[in-house]
Amino acid sequence: MEIRLQKVIAGTGLASRRKAEEWIAAGRVTVNGKVVTELGTKVDPDRVHIKVDGKHISSTQPYVYLLLNKPKNVMSTLNDPGGRPTVKDFLRGISVRVFPVGRLDFDSEGLMLLTNHGDLAQTLLHPRYHVPKTYLIKIKQVVTDDHIRQLEQGVQLEDGMTSPAIVKKVKKAKLNSWLEITIREGRQHQVKRMMEAVGHPVLKLTRIKMGPLLLGDLEPGEFRYLTDREANALRELAEQKVALAEDSAQQVPRPRPKRPVSRAGWARSKKAKVV
Repeated sequence: MEIRLQKVIAGTGLASRRKAEEWIAAGRVTVNGKVVTELGTKVDPDRVHIKVDGKHISSTQPYVYLLLNKPKNVMSTLNDPGGRPTVKDFLRGISVRVFPVGRLDFDSEGLMLLTNHGDLAQTLLHPRYHVPKTYLIKIKQVVTDDHIRQLEQGVQLEDGMTSPAIVKKVKKAKLNSWLEITIREGRQHQVKRMMEAVGHPVLKLTRIKMGPLLLGDLEPGEFRYLTDREANALRELAEQKVALAEDSAQQVPRPRPKRPVSRAGWARSKKAKVV
């Protein structure tokens, strides 16, 4: 069975599909000894020899799904040029190369999904599919019902209006409030910017839910494998999102093509306008 070359490479866990596409475009991938740079190239992995930088790629690895509680002041990437701690530092004993699905700010903490399943990761990250994410936040000052209504209806940011959020009060003190806020977008620093827009800067932010996944009682820096039920629920969510998006695209009415106007018809219309 022939499949796209970048998908074969991503399936080995060596890189994400996007990174594999970059390698192909850069001429770092060969198939049966010939450099391939066209991204649409399809191959049968059981019948060809594929190399990246002159090294044979290994056979397809099983999909791995990890849930990590990212601590505060840790980069949500695998490497950091500045030498700061990254999530990779906490994945002790994991021999398969996995990639973070999305990011959390350096000073934020909470649920992070890491996997070698490139297709699933792309679906969960794509803004078209609107996977919900829930955050527990501590904000400055006591939030008002009016501000909660603004968040629930959408607030204006410099990059446009946000989609409606789901907001729940958790607790309040004299100087601050705790809220749960669920959003379906993935803009940079979105929750922090939304709260600043209504006058309540975020003091602490923890992601506690992503799609069907719950952070639970994992301590900061701890990780675990997803259960079969969680992994299946995640895949089903991704499939449903893709199917709904495809159905919506098919239901969008296309503009009817304009009928060509004959010379006589054009003349009559011009005459009518003059009159």
